Amino acid sequence: MSQHPLFISGLDLADLVVNSDLLELSCGAIKDLQTEASSDQQDSCSLSLKYKLDKKSKYTTIAFTISTLSRKELLQQGGDLVSSTTLMEMDLPIFDFLCTERNRSFAIHRGAITLFKAHFKELSQLKTQIHDSKTGELLRTPLIVTGHSIGGSVASLFTLWLLDNIKRNQPPPKLPLCITFGSPFIGNQGLRQAMLECLTWNSCFLHVVGNKDLFPKASISHYDSTTQSAIEEYKAFGTFILCSEKGCACVDDLEVVSRLLEITRRQASCEAQEIDYYVEIVNDLKSKVIIRGDSQLDLSYVQPLKAGIILQLEAIGVEMTTQQQHRKVDNKNLISKLEEREKVLMAERVQTMDPRKRLNQIKIKMAHLEWYHKICKTKGIGYYDCYKNQLGSSDRDVTRLKKFLTNYWKNFVEGVERKPQKEGAFIRGTWLYSGRNYRRMVEPLDIAEYYRDSDKRDYQNHGRSRHYILLEQWQEDDDEEKLKSSPNN
Repeated sequence: MSQHPLFISGLDLADLVVNSDLLELSCGAIKDLQTEASSDQQDSCSLSLKYKLDKKSKYTTIAFTISTLSRKELLQQGGDLVSSTTLMEMDLPIFDFLCTERNRSFAIHRGAITLFKAHFKELSQLKTQIHDSKTGELLRTPLIVTGHSIGGSVASLFTLWLLDNIKRNQPPPKLPLCITFGSPFIGNQGLRQAMLECLTWNSCFLHVVGNKDLFPKASISHYDSTTQSAIEEYKAFGTFILCSEKGCACVDDLEVVSRLLEITRRQASCEAQEIDYYVEIVNDLKSKVIIRGDSQLDLSYVQPLKAGIILQLEAIGVEMTTQQQHRKVDNKNLISKLEEREKVLMAERVQTMDPRKRLNQIKIKMAHLEWYHKICKTKGIGYYDCYKNQLGSSDRDVTRLKKFLTNYWKNFVEGVERKPQKEGAFIRGTWLYSGRNYRRMVEPLDIAEYYRDSDKRDYQNHGRSRHYILLEQWQEDDDEEKLKSSPNN
């Protein structure tokens, strides 16, 4: 069966979570911490956070957890969101880096941020043990940050804090990996957008969710009981491993994660699960991480795409053989939505299938810009001023060209970040050369557009898009590497 981007249960995932024993290591660290904490009855009635740093020869782990009583209390309270503005008022501005020119605000799970603030002094001391503020680097051994339930949410916040403090050096710095078990979503669309703008960060988070665990699903839909209306919705980020006693599937399409968790919540009897539940799941994972293709349904007459989706839904605990009419309707609607989503992704892959053909299209668009540049020169008006003033229809036509080219290069940069280059390898010279021409022709237009609004100042620090910065950095790195190497013919 072919592999679908909605469910990535292939060899790369197996290498990460099985062969390296990262899930067993993380679960074991949380289990040991809970065993130690259970003997300490102090603060058992308060929202007390427990954590432990363990430096081993192969890995360094930091585990976070809270008591069962605390989890139940948080579950009963619900989970409203705290805005970035409120965080400033709470004297907790350390997550301000998530605000950008395009993404001006975000919100975080109140329970998680309350715990984080209450233990901020201890967490600051913990950070100094694994992060060198002078070099901006982590310890030599790989760092695994892990947590169960709301402890996993705190682990995610701690990892975000670390990521902001790690310097961007060349070669690329070592990044931590955050693995959570049964943790709720910790933020809104603003937080997700901030993560997606830096895809290397998004790939640092792996969330394991069992189909019978209520806690990670409690934040999917949050309603105000007094007004009976929905409050701002939680959004996921990172990669999710959804598990059941039948198997598991890995999902990194964030538009799909909430739908899958919602339908498993409606179909399975859910309650807040302890870490032992996930220990059992992890022990079974080695034989179930790659879907074998067994199904209770006869899929011989089903189209391959639909059959693949059904197999993955069964693996995460969706009951496909149910006799209840409303569940049949839910399943049918979900499969249809996933098929539509997959077809959209297929169409996008076809458009980018031949990079050479795509690059030729870019060259044609660039030729149009070069022609516009010459027209501006013959008019006696500068390229920058002509576009800024928008005097004619040709100036407005250039806006469409600029948008097309910018979307292409932003997607290109995101793709490079999603699949980081191996150490010592650089993007092909053809692409770097084209990227330099793109910056030369298009960035002046972006600067003109930025300063068209007279209130704006300092484009370099406040208006420049991140993809320009990275293209320029990659070009400089490539030039530097060429100077180091011996000359060729």
